[in-house]
Amino acid sequence: MTACLCLLLSIQAAAQTAPAVAEPPQKLIEIYRIAPGQHEAFLQMIAMYDEANRLAGLPPRELYVHQDGASWDFLLIQPAETPPEKKDALAAALKKVMGNKKHFFEFRKFIAEHTDTFASGPQSAAEFLARMKQ
Repeated sequence: MTACLCLLLSIQAAAQTAPAVAEPPQKLIEIYRIAPGQHEAFLQMIAMYDEANRLAGLPPRELYVHQDGASWDFLLIQPAETPPEKKDALAAALKKVMGNKKHFFEFRKFIAEHTDTFASGPQSAAEFLARMKQ
């Protein structure tokens, strides 16, 4: 009986001191349907943004190209936020790469439809469930 009680107490202590499951990174997911005839120009602009990221020491966006099924053309995944220590470098790199182009108007010339959402991941189902129990 004493050995069983000791085992139960050690299991309970281990469960209480189990390491916390880390939060996955937050991502921005952008889904684009491109205006007719603007696919190459859209990708050239994305390549310019990725070059600005490179100059600022940030990774490029993950690009996914539609193959079959739904009506979207391109899906982009990137970190949800720019690290504070990289914001000035990114602003300078964007100005260098983009010049004086007005981003708001330039970018929208290529888009027929656009949605974006924030998500956390990548993560496994087990990791997500473990965080929900914390």
